[in-house]
Parts: sequence; structure tokens; C-alpha cells
Amino acid sequence: MMGGHHAATGAAAWVAVTASTPIAFGWYPVSDASVFTGALVCAGAALLPDADHHSGTIANSLKPVSNGVVKVIETLSGGHRKGTHSILGVAVFTAIAWALGFLSIDTGDDRFGAILIGPGIMCVLLVSFALKALKITRDTKVLPWTMSVTLAVLIAIFAPEEWYWMPFSVALGCIVHILGDMITTAGVPLLWPLKFRSPYWMRNKRGIELDMFWRSGGNIAIPILGNAGSVREWIFLVPVSLYAIVGIVWAILNEMGYDTMAVWNQVVALVPA
Repeated sequence: MMGGHHAATGAAAWVAVTASTPIAFGWYPVSDASVFTGALVCAGAALLPDADHHSGTIANSLKPVSNGVVKVIETLSGGHRKGTHSILGVAVFTAIAWALGFLSIDTGDDRFGAILIGPGIMCVLLVSFALKALKITRDTKVLPWTMSVTLAVLIAIFAPEEWYWMPFSVALGCIVHILGDMITTAGVPLLWPLKFRSPYWMRNKRGIELDMFWRSGGNIAIPILGNAGSVREWIFLVPVSLYAIVGIVWAILNEMGYDTMAVWNQVVALVPA
């Protein structure tokens, strides 16, 4: 799946799981402010597994820092679509997000209290990934840094309690990414570093296409969307992206004091029974 599509599915997943609206499940309810900020963070987290690709979206999102980070991850994970695209990869990224939650500075000021530096740093990185993938920022030098740092600083100082959901957001984004790649033809190595190659007969039995689900290299695939970037993938992402946009706008309007439920009820009343 393409980078922008990973980001869109991450934002949509965050809205679906966290928003308390009729169009969401609300399994992990957060404030309206966190629905908006979390959608950006989760969109960035949905790109994290591709931090193993030296020429991918992440590598080019926040230069020169992103380049160095990607080179390290690419080396540790064994290359593209290996370690970071596994259950172990999700666990490691989530553990990093959790550990960074303890990195803070006590200002000694009753107005600000403790400023959570760790989550703020992670927010800068993840938001910049999302902005780059969604093509909101094309200037690779100034604008990504400005927008992501501003958002992180504002939340870290004025709403530090909002960061409790950071590990969950990272885990959700990574899981959505892996599922997205699993439904393409290449698949993912879920159990990396363990490698279970498909049986020889599965790869060579004429008339049986089982090898499209269990790849010769050990990847698991359910290739509903075909190859990455296919027409099917674009068709799939249109409603997903619209859903994410509606959910985010809903949260912003709620935060601004608009009675969105009243509008929703009026719309529902117009629909024939």
C-alpha cells in the first residue's frame, strides 16, 4: 500500500476507535481535541513500519533527522518489509512510545506543571510523517518542522494529559499499516524473525493458487487489493479518506462548541425510514 494511503487508513482507524459519534465505535474514547490531534499522530504511526525504507516517505519527511533514523531502523530490521512489518515490530514501536512517556521536565510552575518532552518529540516525528505522506507539506526543509513542532509544543505545554493515548495510537497505526500491506500481493512477514517458507507443493501445484496467500519467502497475504498502488487500492481509499475527514471535522466543530449531534439528528430525520 502507498504511503499516503497508509496515513489515511491510520487516521480513519483512529476516528473509528476513539470518536464518540454515531459514525464511530468509540471503543477507546478520547476528547474531541485528541480525536483531531490523535488522527494526525496515528496517521504518522501508520507509516512507522516503512521506516525500514531508505527512500520512503519517512526518510524524506523531516530531513536530516529522518534520514539517519531510517538508516538505523533499516539495518536493525533486516531491510524493507521484514522486521518492522511483523508482530515483533509493532511491539517494539509501541514499547518505544510507552517509554518516551516517562521523559518529562517539571517546570515548577503551577500553570504548566510537568512538560512531557518524550511524547512531544514523538509527536513531532509522527505528525511530520503524516503531513509528508498526505502531501500537506511539500517544502521538505522548513514547513514540516514548523507545523509538527508547533503542534507538539502546544499540546505538551497546555494539554499534557492528552498524551496518555500515545502508545495506543502508535500500536493502532502500526497494526493498520501491516493489515494494509497484508491485503496486497507482497504480504508481510508476521512472525519475523521466524521464517516459515511455504511448502514446495504449494508453489508448484498447477491449477492451485494457494501460493498467493502463503508466499515462497514466508510472507502472509490476502491480496484483495492486488499490487500496491492498484486501481482497487485507490477505490478502497476514497471512502476511507472521506470517513477520516468527516470524523476529524466533526471533532473540530465539537471542540469549537457547535452542536454537531443536533445537525446529525436533523439529517437522519430527513432519511426515509
